[in-house]
Amino acid sequence: MRRRIVITGMGAVTPLGFSVKDLYENQLAGKSGVDYIKNFDASTFPTKFAAELKGFELSAFVKDPSRWKHAGPNARFAAAAAQQALTDGGLVDNAKVDRTRLGVYLGCGEGIQDFNHMTALISAAYRPEKNAVEPSDFIRRGLTRFEPRHEYEQEMHTTPGHLADYFDLEGPNYNCLTACAASSQAIGEATELIRHGDADLMLSGGSHSMIHPFGVTGFNLLTALSTENENPKKASKPFDLNRGGFVLGEGAGMLILEELEHARKRGARIYAELTGYGSTCDAFRLTDSHPDGRGAIACMQAAIHDAGLAPEAIGYINAHGTSTQVNDRVETLAIRHVFGSNAKNIPVSSSKSMLGHLIAAAGAAELITAVMTIQRGVIPPTINYETPDPECDLDYVPNVAREKNVDHVLSNSFGFGGQNVSLVVSRFRG
Repeated sequence: MRRRIVITGMGAVTPLGFSVKDLYENQLAGKSGVDYIKNFDASTFPTKFAAELKGFELSAFVKDPSRWKHAGPNARFAAAAAQQALTDGGLVDNAKVDRTRLGVYLGCGEGIQDFNHMTALISAAYRPEKNAVEPSDFIRRGLTRFEPRHEYEQEMHTTPGHLADYFDLEGPNYNCLTACAASSQAIGEATELIRHGDADLMLSGGSHSMIHPFGVTGFNLLTALSTENENPKKASKPFDLNRGGFVLGEGAGMLILEELEHARKRGARIYAELTGYGSTCDAFRLTDSHPDGRGAIACMQAAIHDAGLAPEAIGYINAHGTSTQVNDRVETLAIRHVFGSNAKNIPVSSSKSMLGHLIAAAGAAELITAVMTIQRGVIPPTINYETPDPECDLDYVPNVAREKNVDHVLSNSFGFGGQNVSLVVSRFRG
């Protein structure tokens, strides 16, 4: 008999607040976390806004913030969300839990981007007569300017290593970066580790920030970001006819996944059950979804099948819903294919209309929203929805939250590279 996986703790730091409660309730209120960029001077960029963590201080979450002095934003955000989730799950300094059976699986992005030092060194070592940077001069200056501890902070595996060290998590330790699907994939793979008996509990989720000059420049080059600089809070408009690209966000979401009997034995509070996981690849292009939605269709079908459900059992879909022309059209097409004539009866909403796109951390924050929807019986809206698109013809819960009791929620995450992940979270019934 397959081991059942339940969710026994959650934590979040997002543009809509630094707790699960704030994340969810601000979505129900239809609030936007988007504003003009403060992290750096973006006044000359095509996109001048993002969804940043305003006023975030790690000292509000951990006892010794100095330990994280040289850590990148990914690690600091992850530490804050992990502290919340582990505390919520009763796992901080819990001597009764075998720490070798408690692991970490994250979807985290690249670490520190030392843009200021990098550009200063390139400028100092540039030789106009050669139209090139002199490597020896760059190295000489770099050995005195760069912080050596930032070198390993650039690596993606550093964040789960930090969490394992700080919270004494001695079980399996992994990180994946499958773009916008990363934290959902991490949660799915962590679920499989517990199902297979390799762990009893996993701290899983994601953390990411690309709100820096490299990140914004890159997405502008890909023409993926909205440039609606006159009214940033209206810029993320998933499924609307006039959508013009996504809005970068940042933050972290963490969940405690636990084998059911293990949770029962220690008297853990159970929020919901993680019942389904599907993962596919479009095998098409690195930046575009397959126009027929073949990867998204197979992914959703796999997750629903894994959960042992019929499609009509799904009561709400937390969409990937990026606010790009291609994604929203293809995701709508895929939902129609999977759910047939019932598709128009299923509420579909996009948290990214309020949160922006947390990239690697997006799926975890959105799964937390799905869990809270089951807990509270209120579906968050898709804000900024004004003009229907004939190709996007589903019920997107426009602008106002909706009361509805749901037992099963499907959460979609579709990433660059054609990576697709769908998760099904269900009301726990013992």
